[in-house]
Amino acid sequence: MFASCADPSSLEGLGWLMCYLTSGKHMLFYSSIGIVLLLLLITAPIALAFGFGGAVAARSHFLPLRWFGKAYTSMVRGVPDIIFFLFVPIAMDQGFEWLRHKVKCSDWDQPVWQGNDFVVCPAAKLPLSTSPQWIHETYGFFLAVLAFSIVFGAFAANVIHGAMNAVPRAQMETAEAYGMSHRQAFRRILVPQMWIYALPGLSNLWMILIKATPLLFLLGIRDIVYWARELGGSKTSHFDYPHPDWRLYYFLALLVFYLLMTSVSERVLRRITARLSHGQATLGGEQQRKAAR
Repeated sequence: MFASCADPSSLEGLGWLMCYLTSGKHMLFYSSIGIVLLLLLITAPIALAFGFGGAVAARSHFLPLRWFGKAYTSMVRGVPDIIFFLFVPIAMDQGFEWLRHKVKCSDWDQPVWQGNDFVVCPAAKLPLSTSPQWIHETYGFFLAVLAFSIVFGAFAANVIHGAMNAVPRAQMETAEAYGMSHRQAFRRILVPQMWIYALPGLSNLWMILIKATPLLFLLGIRDIVYWARELGGSKTSHFDYPHPDWRLYYFLALLVFYLLMTSVSERVLRRITARLSHGQATLGGEQQRKAAR
């Protein structure tokens, strides 16, 4: 990165270490932390939306929609996460390409399945072979976000469904007695109050989502686990900065990173819980009322 680092063999001690930690691959390692944080920031609200939609569907009076909501929460939660994370990107990628193949290559006279190979016309490939590398990486990241959102949305749907059932039925009946429609009571009474009951389960899901981010490595995305293994492996004189096996130190750094993430998350979630508990008929709300006396 610096001109003084051009010849690593002439460096010693702290100078060598500073040049080593600012090399091009280490810059990619640091930027991969941003990939993990971006995944969390995008996946969490999408998974929450999937979960809310699944919970509402499971409570629907329309039978097919209720079946769909219950099937979504039950089937997705019953499949191991690793299998689902490996299946969804491949299935969605082939599904998108098959649809593009039908639209763009209607004159194609060969089957798309040729033995174990899935073959579509070049114009239907996603991304196109001529696309720059960042488009390929963005597309892979999009599929990863979709897989994470579907999986954690199913767990969130189960949590939200239970939280909705935890809201006292008498409050809904009182709202309807005052002339509110079922939709109004749902929007104004049930939804605002159910979050305090859902927050403990959603907090656990957030922690699990943080711990699941290393699965990006399985999806072919160069995340912090990939770079920790790549940089920590022993390097010989063929590399600019030779060193022995340092994977232990890199993975210890990942340990510290994830512990910091969970620690900050616990502090934020504790404040959100205290805010949502205000005025509620819960243990947290009762403690706040006693403290205010």
